[in-house]
Amino acid sequence: MEKSASAGPSHHFRFHRSLANLAPVFGDDWFSLRAEGFARFFGTPKFLIGQTLFVSTWIVLNLTGVVRFDVYPFILLNLAFSLQAAYAAPLILLAQTRQADRDKAHADADARHREDLALATQQRQEQVAELSARMMELLKQNTELTAMTKAMSERIEILTVEMHGRLSGK
Repeated sequence: MEKSASAGPSHHFRFHRSLANLAPVFGDDWFSLRAEGFARFFGTPKFLIGQTLFVSTWIVLNLTGVVRFDVYPFILLNLAFSLQAAYAAPLILLAQTRQADRDKAHADADARHREDLALATQQRQEQVAELSARMMELLKQNTELTAMTKAMSERIEILTVEMHGRLSGK
């Protein structure tokens, strides 16, 4: 218990410190970080709303004849979607793999933390059992000493009465 009290308030992350060496496994290079950022962005409402507005504008402009660079059936738009999908799928898989690696590492750290807590609890229970046994032994010794004191007090009283009787001449 003294260890955790002296360790400070942020000590509950101590089991995750050993994961610091895993940063290269997660790919902290520029490409990996950007790829994961893009993959995370693909699932946001901002992206979905922005893409919906872009596609709607594209279709409306081409259908109304304001521009005519991609007339119906919107072959260029389909190619753009295919290109986006060709890049989005690997980026999403990369992000999922990186997240799975982080989740596994954190789950391992959490498991070590639970094991350490269980061990500390077991040690405390053993200490409590040992202290309880010692307390019972001391209580037993106290009871024996009290009985001996009582017996000696009774003996002293008897001797005092005898001496008083002899000295007073009775």
